[in-house]
Amino acid sequence: MLIGFLGILVFSLTLPVSKIAVLTFNPYFIAFGRAFLAGLVALAYLAYIQAPLPSKTDVAKFAVIALGVVFGFPIFTTVAMKEGSSSHGAVILGMMPLATTVVGVIRFKERPSIGFWLISLLGAALVMTYALLKSSGNFTYIDGLLVLGGICACIGYVEGGELSRRINPRVVISWALVISLPINAVMAYFTFSSDYWNADAIALSSFVYLSLFPMYLGFFFWYEGLAIGGIARVSQVQLIQPFCTLLAASVLLGDHLTLMNMVFAFLVVSTVILSKRMLVKRSN
Repeated sequence: MLIGFLGILVFSLTLPVSKIAVLTFNPYFIAFGRAFLAGLVALAYLAYIQAPLPSKTDVAKFAVIALGVVFGFPIFTTVAMKEGSSSHGAVILGMMPLATTVVGVIRFKERPSIGFWLISLLGAALVMTYALLKSSGNFTYIDGLLVLGGICACIGYVEGGELSRRINPRVVISWALVISLPINAVMAYFTFSSDYWNADAIALSSFVYLSLFPMYLGFFFWYEGLAIGGIARVSQVQLIQPFCTLLAASVLLGDHLTLMNMVFAFLVVSTVILSKRMLVKRSN
């Protein structure tokens, strides 16, 4: 759970930092460019450790991971941050733990107990209630983009977490980035603007952070946590992410923390603690 939390802590800065980056860069360049830069680092890492080439079966799995966390999540969420609020995005993405659990159950036959399901639904309900209260009960196309991004991420999380049970987690995310490197290189080139050479230090540091941390290094912890503790259980740590993001938004963007934020944070964290105590049966 702690290892998974370290990954979530890295991911929690994604929306606020993306909000800063889209003030200077095209959201599509951010999505493809960050994956391109991360892919170069991943390629260097694989060459350094002399990692063997993956099997044909694993290549297909790496492709699924790439579709989820290299393409889907970055594209949908970065475009959403062009007009949407990172604070609002944080609570919408709070549905991801339940979605990750469902994908894990379907894909790998994990069998959470009834109590686990009830606690997961309670946590998701709390996050949804928070989202509706903050947005006066309305959902927008920004919400749709965030939901699509969240679903993509969950698919990549589950596939990567399972593959990390027999392959080093660092190698898993590295290959997912490397096999998608040609596409990201081409798309980064076509979405790049010469004006970006004049970007200030804040914009450049935001882009570098998005490239190296949530796109790459965060998965070192996240996939290892999923592999060790099981997808259904460890995915519940994601319930803490919306509130880590809210705190980051308050620091980086000046968004104000409210009493409602703190109350819902306490309630959601409580569901994470309860879910850890619930039995989760796993097929071998």
